[in-house]
Amino acid sequence: MGTCNLIIRDTEKGKAVFAGRDIRAGEFICEFTGPFCSMEEYLSLHDPCNNHYLQVDDDRFMGPSGNADDLINHCCNPNGGLVYRDGVVRYIAIRDIREGEELSFDYSTTMDEDGWEMECLCGDPDCRGVVRDFKHLPASLQEKYISLGVVMPYIVKKVRHSR
Repeated sequence: MGTCNLIIRDTEKGKAVFAGRDIRAGEFICEFTGPFCSMEEYLSLHDPCNNHYLQVDDDRFMGPSGNADDLINHCCNPNGGLVYRDGVVRYIAIRDIREGEELSFDYSTTMDEDGWEMECLCGDPDCRGVVRDFKHLPASLQEKYISLGVVMPYIVKKVRHSR
């Protein structure tokens, strides 16, 4: 599995990542990399106004890598999602993506920290307005993301345990 051709460009909302070629649903796009840290370290390190940390477990976060993965933005109707297995975070297409389309994932699929939210600027007609923890998503959307395999495993366990 090779990394797709990714293009970083400035947009009205800041830097973003775009597909350099057509990408098929299910295709691996890139790996997220960066140092791991605990919740305590995350709380002391992250900038709430420019947060590039990714929650992968209750007490485990991946910090910024300085690469394109830091710049893949949130969308309430994303074209990609994250798969976490064996300590590796892979970004995959959850639908066909056209060359030149901005890459995105739903940040809520990784979040269960009760401490960070952000105003959503995705502009999608179904925008939720605020990016929050997974537990705040409608049940039908939770099930959709779980069936696509793009929810962090620690969140899936909690959801299945609570039902």
